[in-house]
Amino acid sequence: MRLRALLETDALGLRLLGGEDELDRSVRGVMTTDLRDPSRYLSGGELVLTGLAWRRDATDSEPFVRILAGAGVAGLAAGEAELGEIPGDLIEACERHHLPLFAVHETVAFATITEYVVRQVSGERAGDLAAVVDRHRRLMTSGPAGGGPEVVLDLLGSDLDLHAWVLSPTGRQIAGAGDAPLAGPVGAALAGHHLAATRTGRRAPHRATVGGTTYSLFPIRNAGRGPAPASRDVRESVLSDWLLAVEADASDWPAARLDLLQGVTQLIAVERDRRDAARTVRRRLAQEVLELVQTGAPPAEIAARLRVAAPVLLPGLGSAPHWQVVVARVEWGVAEGSATTGAPAGSSGSAVAGGPVAQALLEEILVDPAVTGPDSADRIAVAHTGDEAVALVPLPAVTAPAPAHDSGPDLAPAEASTDEDSALHADVLLAAVREPLSAGLADDGRLTLGVSAAVHSPEGLRGALEEARHARRVAAARPGRVCAAGHHELASHVLLLPFVPDDVRRAFTARLLDPLRDYDRRHRAELIPTLEAFLDCDGSWTRCASRLHLHVNTLRYRVGRIEQLTGRDLSRLEDKLDFFLALRMS
Repeated sequence: MRLRALLETDALGLRLLGGEDELDRSVRGVMTTDLRDPSRYLSGGELVLTGLAWRRDATDSEPFVRILAGAGVAGLAAGEAELGEIPGDLIEACERHHLPLFAVHETVAFATITEYVVRQVSGERAGDLAAVVDRHRRLMTSGPAGGGPEVVLDLLGSDLDLHAWVLSPTGRQIAGAGDAPLAGPVGAALAGHHLAATRTGRRAPHRATVGGTTYSLFPIRNAGRGPAPASRDVRESVLSDWLLAVEADASDWPAARLDLLQGVTQLIAVERDRRDAARTVRRRLAQEVLELVQTGAPPAEIAARLRVAAPVLLPGLGSAPHWQVVVARVEWGVAEGSATTGAPAGSSGSAVAGGPVAQALLEEILVDPAVTGPDSADRIAVAHTGDEAVALVPLPAVTAPAPAHDSGPDLAPAEASTDEDSALHADVLLAAVREPLSAGLADDGRLTLGVSAAVHSPEGLRGALEEARHARRVAAARPGRVCAAGHHELASHVLLLPFVPDDVRRAFTARLLDPLRDYDRRHRAELIPTLEAFLDCDGSWTRCASRLHLHVNTLRYRVGRIEQLTGRDLSRLEDKLDFFLALRMS
């Protein structure tokens, strides 16, 4: 029960003297005392009743209140029968220690208050879990009309006073109770804690502290998979399972309450299975389009299939969209049976199939992280083939009025143009999810992503697919656990540099830059920074000198020294290009 409930019960005759902001504290028991130091009998959460017999003068209030506050009591109720009024020094001491203080009217016996508190607390302890479990069971048999995860979270809040959220593996909020959404950075941090703990094999619930608040994290495993075999590799599901984040420390919970929360996760898993059934339709559409594109089917056949997909992915749009293709690949090291890989001890050590993992992960990554709710992925169709996942993402088209006749196979009129604000960009796609995904990938996993340009005709889809695959290979050549590349990078030197062999790269950069680095170490001449600035300024002496805060003659001296040490001429385009590439590869 809450302290606030004591004031709402007229029969108790309590009057609040201080601590109005602390009335939401939980009361777990009651104790009557007139000892000057009752700490040995306190365990925390009690409502302490006192007749003030311990008080001899004003100096006694401060140590008494300090002892109560240190023991973590919920509040103090002082009787007016002994002194008539509650002393001001006691009120001031309670204010200093943020301890709620009540005055007990002389006509109210302490036994009345004690009986009320004991009855309420014991009744809650005996009945709260049973009542919630019963409601949960009714919800589990009520089908979709049960209200979804939000109803379960509302029950946790109203019956057990627990604030909880359902999060995706990237920390995006799937469901929450009330009007208090979890901040995006907090959700991402909690997801990262959960994924890291799962990969190390620690037993749930996992405890995490973010922003000074403690949370307990419970995995929500897909109920449709059935019981997981003991030898199953955790990497098969770690990047696709939801989690339940509860704002509480469950480390000291009794077994009954832990069992209840496990039942809650099972209920939410049932709801997720229902929603995943709708995703199967979108996956099948994507698989059919992918097979048509890869087998070189006629554009008219692909266009017909896309016309079927458009209303499923964008209901009520009114016109066919443009499309982007995103390719993802998840690669795992061979399981070694260690805590690092997350593989169970004694497992066979076979590699985990990356295709299904990449498919589930891509379906999550392509959802706007600012959008909450489990239905926000309805615009995404993802197929997988081998270790690769391919997403077909529709973009609403900005169209002029359609002509009276339209006999071509295009998916949108010639006047249509892509809404650039809605297009996917590789450089921002992973920004919100990189941290939690890196925790889930740990030391043996890697995610690479490639994004195509938007196309609006079936003829363009095959090129978009190859473009996305090529961009993914560019991303794969970069360091890091989570990397992405976009179509715009395929038209620059960025495309070529990752594929230069390491020994060639080292020899090329050493030949051009080592003489300058050696000279800088000996003379502190800053030739390398000067070279970078000179190239960035397109060889403009005045702009480069201004950027470096140098006189033009000083800049000319440095450039001359660079040319002397390397045998190159920075007035020649070929030599400028060589230096530019060497700096990019170094």
